[in-house]
Amino acid sequence: MTSTKGCIYYTDNRPKSFILDKCREEILKGWKGPLVSVSLQPIDFGKNIVLAGVERGLPTMIKQITMALEALDTDIVFFLEHDVLYHPSHFDFTPPKEEIYYYNLNNWRWGIKENFAITYDGLTSLSQLACYRKTALNHYKGRLKYIIDHGLNKDQSRDPRWGRVMGYEPGTKPRRRGGFSDEKFEIWKSDFPNIDIRHRHTFSPPKYNLADFKHQPINFRQEKIENIPYWNLKTLRDQWLDKYIIN
Repeated sequence: MTSTKGCIYYTDNRPKSFILDKCREEILKGWKGPLVSVSLQPIDFGKNIVLAGVERGLPTMIKQITMALEALDTDIVFFLEHDVLYHPSHFDFTPPKEEIYYYNLNNWRWGIKENFAITYDGLTSLSQLACYRKTALNHYKGRLKYIIDHGLNKDQSRDPRWGRVMGYEPGTKPRRRGGFSDEKFEIWKSDFPNIDIRHRHTFSPPKYNLADFKHQPINFRQEKIENIPYWNLKTLRDQWLDKYIIN
């Protein structure tokens, strides 16, 4: 039997509208299947669930992810974030194993005002995750319960220390290093890259300059945006720059 695929999309509605609109537009170019969105304000994007009256923060994001996974009814899930440009080839991947988390390493970070983008070995971002939905749902139910049981849901700061200790990406940090679980992950690469847009409202620190890293990444690469395949980032930057600075 062929496994069914779906997507979850979670947003705090904070980025500029031109970023959100462009990223959703690109998602719909490559994805025509089931999609559940969980937002803090209503949006017209897939099956939308509104988590109203809550503060933006890591516990809220984890609750949004859990709600989206519960509402989706497919075997496989792609995690989609509101400030990432996804190439259609991203959705061609099918996770081989049910118990493993898979991260697309063909992604570049681009600071919205910069004329370059960066990537490096081990750039495993939650926005690049594809896995079996039940595996992710069990993980996030357990993670959310842990956060509530330990009172961590009272800390809605942008990038809390306990979040970094626990690790944001399932499977990438074992318990012996402070992680939430001992699940496993593997990597893959789509035919064309995704673009992780870094801006003033990013949930995690932007980190697109080498000096931003406490430990130097392996095979750190910086490339002019006009050399990134498929995406015309130079034109996009020219179109967005004045809007971004003014607003």
